[in-house]
Amino acid sequence: MDNFCVFILTHGRPDKVFTYKTIRDKNYTGPIYLVVDDEDKTYDQYTNLYGDQVIQFSKSEIAKTFDVGDNFNDRRAVVYARNAVFDIAKKLGYKYFLVLDDDYTDFRWSFTNEKKYVTNKYIQNLDKIFEILLKFYKSTNFTSICMAQGGDFIGGEGSGLSKTFLNGQISRKVMNSFFCSTERPFQFVGRINEDVNAYCYFGYKGHLFMTVAQLRLEQKQTQSNSGGLTDIYLNFGTYVKSFYSVMYNPASVKVRQMGQNNKRLHHSIHWDTTVPKILSENFKK
Repeated sequence: MDNFCVFILTHGRPDKVFTYKTIRDKNYTGPIYLVVDDEDKTYDQYTNLYGDQVIQFSKSEIAKTFDVGDNFNDRRAVVYARNAVFDIAKKLGYKYFLVLDDDYTDFRWSFTNEKKYVTNKYIQNLDKIFEILLKFYKSTNFTSICMAQGGDFIGGEGSGLSKTFLNGQISRKVMNSFFCSTERPFQFVGRINEDVNAYCYFGYKGHLFMTVAQLRLEQKQTQSNSGGLTDIYLNFGTYVKSFYSVMYNPASVKVRQMGQNNKRLHHSIHWDTTVPKILSENFKK
């Protein structure tokens, strides 16, 4: 863990970096850095509150290094910070790092050791959790792994991620939290929906991604925490957001309607045509 740090990506809400307090309360004792872009007018407020834990990057410079997927001029998106952290980690001298958003309120277990689905088993020692996840990450060749999100378990034990885990399979996506290494770099692409774009686009090329279903993070509901990405989501809506992923993987991603009462358009991934699979020996000739 001496070669590991946590980055919290944040913009425009120095007094609402919920993640910082949450992971300290959950006994993470390692280094934390808040990553802020040079177009953030609240930068001074961040430094007043967090001092040298605030790291600033040039949004215009990092914008030259990847494809945003459109010709819009609105740069209020997290994709710039997501791509900047690899160089920031190198400059700070860290080989491994965890990238988090700024709106997390809790960390919980999703299953017991007996694989029983639970919702009220709270994690208290993130130092140990991060150490275990990092040890696993180091021992594999995954490009990135992540913790599950509370929203992954809508439907409880009958949710898609729960069924995947209980069937002994893994989810090949990464969203919201990212264990990364400077020696396993990858890019996020597209102005928004950048995490889905990345695991589909690079998963298609053979990169390995994985959601660790046994535990999950809880966060503020999208569009309830002002600042950050809220404004751009309200401006573009879910149709445009989801269609970025269709643009990057038109052979395996589509937009469909989801929800019961509050219906909305959302991306839908056909995994059999998105990522390579290992064939059973039964098919060897």
